[in-house]
Amino acid sequence: MDVKLEPSWDDLPLMANTSHILVKHYVLDLDVDFESQIFEGTIVLFFESRNRLEKQSGSTKETCRSESNEACRFSTPEPCHSPVTDTRTSSSKTGYNDFAICGKGEKDTSGKDGNHDNPEQASGISSSKYCCDTGNHGSEDFLLVLDCCDLSVFKVEEVDVAAVPGIETFTGSPQITFVSEELRNQIVHELVTLPADRWREQFDYYAHCSQAPGCGELLFDTDTWSLQIRKTGAQTATDFPHAIRIWYSTKPQGRSVTWTSDQSGRPCVYTMGSPVNNRALFPCQEPPVAMSTWQATVGAAASFVVLMSGENSAKPTQLREGRASWHYYVTMPMPASTFTIAVGSWAEMKPEICSSEDLAAERSLTPSEADFRCVGICGHMEYPCRFQNPSATTQEVIPHRVFAPVCLQGACQETLLPLVRPCLSAAHSVLGTHPFSRLDILIVPANFPSLGMASPHIIFLSQSVLIGMNHLCGTRLCHEIAHAWFGLAIGARDWTEEWLSEGFATHLEDVFWAKAQQLAPHEAWEQQELKADLRWRCLQDEVRNYPEEMQVLRPNKEKTGHVSDSGSSVIKHGLNPEKVFMQVHYLKGYFLLRFLAQRLGDDTYFAFLRKFVHTFHGQLILSQDFLQMLLENIPEEKRLDLSVENIFRDWLESSGIPQPLQTERQARAECGLARRVGAEVHKWIRVNRRPHKRKRRETEEVFEKNLSPSLRLERRTQSSPSLTSDQVLQETSTGEACFPILSFPFGYMFMEVRPFMTELPAPQPSSFIGGTGGKVLILI
Repeated sequence: MDVKLEPSWDDLPLMANTSHILVKHYVLDLDVDFESQIFEGTIVLFFESRNRLEKQSGSTKETCRSESNEACRFSTPEPCHSPVTDTRTSSSKTGYNDFAICGKGEKDTSGKDGNHDNPEQASGISSSKYCCDTGNHGSEDFLLVLDCCDLSVFKVEEVDVAAVPGIETFTGSPQITFVSEELRNQIVHELVTLPADRWREQFDYYAHCSQAPGCGELLFDTDTWSLQIRKTGAQTATDFPHAIRIWYSTKPQGRSVTWTSDQSGRPCVYTMGSPVNNRALFPCQEPPVAMSTWQATVGAAASFVVLMSGENSAKPTQLREGRASWHYYVTMPMPASTFTIAVGSWAEMKPEICSSEDLAAERSLTPSEADFRCVGICGHMEYPCRFQNPSATTQEVIPHRVFAPVCLQGACQETLLPLVRPCLSAAHSVLGTHPFSRLDILIVPANFPSLGMASPHIIFLSQSVLIGMNHLCGTRLCHEIAHAWFGLAIGARDWTEEWLSEGFATHLEDVFWAKAQQLAPHEAWEQQELKADLRWRCLQDEVRNYPEEMQVLRPNKEKTGHVSDSGSSVIKHGLNPEKVFMQVHYLKGYFLLRFLAQRLGDDTYFAFLRKFVHTFHGQLILSQDFLQMLLENIPEEKRLDLSVENIFRDWLESSGIPQPLQTERQARAECGLARRVGAEVHKWIRVNRRPHKRKRRETEEVFEKNLSPSLRLERRTQSSPSLTSDQVLQETSTGEACFPILSFPFGYMFMEVRPFMTELPAPQPSSFIGGTGGKVLILI
């Protein structure tokens, strides 16, 4: 079934039939070809059928059923064309026998935690005509459906895991005398269910199984959004092969992969959360409930550096002359959309040498930190969890590396690198245990369409953050660090609820950054109040300029989290080009959390937040999970009219500005810092209203002695009745815009807030339109 969607308004389908079968582990073995601009190689998927999982746990199905199950039927592929056999031998194979010592001599990084991110740009799940039931129907063969687009699939085959030396360990017999489909599936079942303390052995066997010979090609077909695979005679998910290998390559135009040049003019490639997530990088299961682990080996020219979502600080392994491979792995199950890769000629900036005692010392906990320790059994599926690791609990700063194009090495060394330690330490002081054991930070190429993106163990930052002094860089870094807890360690079970990731990160970045700067309480309060003022203006602008239906944070209401019988669903507005620019979920989520924190008081609120992280790390949640637990921790005298239903009604299920927020903004008194900024803005309004008798001149920089060092004004002197997006961006960069540009610690957020998609209106006094280049733009 080839579903064709209109990119300007259609939802994006998630086709994978996760209610029947789940991917538990991916093994990728790819080569990077910059000349052809493709990744090419294999991916091996290890499955567990859902009915086997449910029998094992004795629980009911996790996934809610849609109330309207008008599931369309997938047609079985035409008697399958014999797939083209790929005779290429992958050059990126590595010696997996060394994996038992953690990536060729790497230190033991066991004890990981995390969950899913964002999905910075995904927008939501709902029932749809695209949801298809692909379970067993009578005598028909079971059809495995994977999310896939912009990929060339050459061959799909079953993997003979029984051929791996030593695999008889999982059969309960001293030797294998007869190999059947049932035996192979039993081996995979035993492998994917190994206890967490045997993760090294488990990953070693995954690697060896991924290189086992094939034992029969499978029938497959592709359409715009999916890869459909079946085996003749396998009528149920339990009968379907539980280990398959797919030979494929990406396409240069694939929407999950960006081929470009870095700021030094050298070729590079990176992936990022996009409307299609990772389905144009590898065939996968996209719904967030499909949480899996992975390991990946990527071969590239020896001059390149490969960075990836991985727990180990990978080092290159030399292959043939001029080629090297890089191997990364993740032991914490997460959605496939969180996988990230970047290949380029990156230069590494080294932090100052810190003793191991500084990074992971056991020490006495202060009373405020005592609840950082996770007591009892975690609520997530079994994996090596850092919250159960005493040394990880007190590790304020995790090991980190910073990479950038060569030409930005100096700027990173001066601006970014010194901020990483204090920002990581500040985050730990607020939320406790870092969910991930290490962190890479990469300054991505200039065409990166956002200020930052967080993935497990790696953060992408725009070069724009380097020009805003410490404030712009620090606040954005804090935002992405916050995603380690909210967005990754704790993910949204329904992608309509982006506020659970972005609202939390926006709120926490202010708290982290104030602690990183070691501000006095009054200074921190003034800075946060000014940022709230600016976000308030921005939210007003958002609700004026976007359709009401796109302003709702929980559009599916009581059906939030529901999927079809097969597990397929859609991302609401997933292909709408305006969606990636909208900031409503950042801003309304931020103001909701600010509202709740003020109601409880900061001490009570952040103590609760640590408790919430301990309870739900490693899991997917819905809004009610957070709100119900929060309300249980609010004293009766402070709860007043607060209820889950009222919060849904006022904040999450209505468009426009929530009434409680309007009431609060009308009653509040402006802080001193906000008054000073307002005075400067009005001064420039008056200056630019004066007639100009001289010709346009170059940019002037005016430094006001009475302002703090973090406030800077730049004057732009040309006027125009209206500006298009291209004019705004061009004139801002050349110093020829018709309005002053105010740059200060909070300007970063407005760079992503207001898209310059259409012609802007004629300037009006104090008309806020957003910003670019790390600056706030105010039309006069």
